[in-house]
Amino acid sequence: MTRAATTGAARHYRALENLYASAPVNALFRSTIAIPGDGLSSITFDVSEEFYHAAGAAHGTIYFKMLDDAAFYAANSLVTDRFLLTTSFNLHFTKPVRGGKVVAEGKWISGRKRVYVAEARLIDAEGDEIGRGTGTFMRSHIALSGLPGYALEAAA
Repeated sequence: MTRAATTGAARHYRALENLYASAPVNALFRSTIAIPGDGLSSITFDVSEEFYHAAGAAHGTIYFKMLDDAAFYAANSLVTDRFLLTTSFNLHFTKPVRGGKVVAEGKWISGRKRVYVAEARLIDAEGDEIGRGTGTFMRSHIALSGLPGYALEAAA
């Protein structure tokens, strides 16, 4: 890969990180994202009591949100012109979490034309996997360049 291609890819990753940060839903689910390379993403967040269900552990909404986002951004890191849409997502809960830092690791699996498949896993502060998911994502008609949060200039 040439230096110019690497720079262009890095600008795309930073613009996607800006897009993630600009999403209003992330005011409710405070988190940070990093896209280190093609087909990869990492989202870090803290679980606290505000996310608990009645039995005192994190509700599945936070599992789904973070797994979907991590898989989505891993897949969209490969697409520079269009916003992807989640078409399906399969989720497995493997351990309850009651608090602390959690990392969602996303990884692209297959697809490079219209449909992409990516997976993600949640890792708690002890290093245990607490959830896993696989999603399919489809190219939309929405241009990334038309989304206010996707700012290539700010990403440079």
